[in-house]
Amino acid sequence: MFAIFAPTLFVVLWSTGFVVARAIAPYADPNLFLLARFAGTAALFTIVALVMRAPWPRGREIGKHLFAGALLQGVYLGAGYWAVAQGLSAGVMALLGALQPLLTAAVAARMFGERLPPRRWSGMSLGLAGVVLVLSPKLYAAMHAAGGAIADAAAAATGAPTHAHANPLLVVVVAVVSVGSITAGTLYQKTSLAQADIRSASAVQNLGAAIVAAALALALGETRWIATPTLWFSLAWGIAMLSGAGVTLLVWMVRHGDAARATALLFLAPPLAALESWLLFGETLTPMQMGGFGVALAGVLLARRA
Repeated sequence: MFAIFAPTLFVVLWSTGFVVARAIAPYADPNLFLLARFAGTAALFTIVALVMRAPWPRGREIGKHLFAGALLQGVYLGAGYWAVAQGLSAGVMALLGALQPLLTAAVAARMFGERLPPRRWSGMSLGLAGVVLVLSPKLYAAMHAAGGAIADAAAAATGAPTHAHANPLLVVVVAVVSVGSITAGTLYQKTSLAQADIRSASAVQNLGAAIVAAALALALGETRWIATPTLWFSLAWGIAMLSGAGVTLLVWMVRHGDAARATALLFLAPPLAALESWLLFGETLTPMQMGGFGVALAGVLLARRA
């Protein structure tokens, strides 16, 4: 029964990450928030593992789990948040993130010999097309902003002052690194790490993510923390549901199946996030976006049944 409902629960939880990122923006700097979130989840799983007397990773395995957590959450979210803060459209960042299942499938086929029939590739392509339709309003807005980014890049090349916080090319590179990081962190779960107890492994991996968030918060001088009910609720949700249940479900699915089938579910996260933003923040939801939701769903079902 758990295996049947795990994919649905994972998609719903993962999609709320977009909502949480928007909710905390007025109240806390992103990496400071991520530090509190990862540290809280590490403490939560430490308590669970100790109470349940779960075995802990030892020796070199500890370093591997720290590194995996740093990739899966720390670098992925830290770099992604930084890129958006530097002016990269949230729609473009979400679209780059939607490429992650395709990248995971390609690498998994080569590294682990996972079978990828044409039907699965078709499903993933359909899923990506659905994400593009859902994100179309934000992508359209990003196209208007692209002219300014190109002008800034040209100015940077000639030594003239720019309007962006950082070189636009650097921002794009960091965004791509973010997607590569979660891909590597996901695939790393299929190595010897899969033999560890998932409770203690989650504690160590969230600690690895917290270390990255702490380093980024210090490097960027992030100190803003305005304690409000919204911020505290978002933090509790992030600890228990996003880094706690959501990421653990992803790791569990990758361990017990192939990586391509598990990450194909990520195509549904942006459509669900758009629906949640419509319900919670009153954002516009066009017929094209609703159609994109259906296309993405069809693609995911095709990819997972292939």
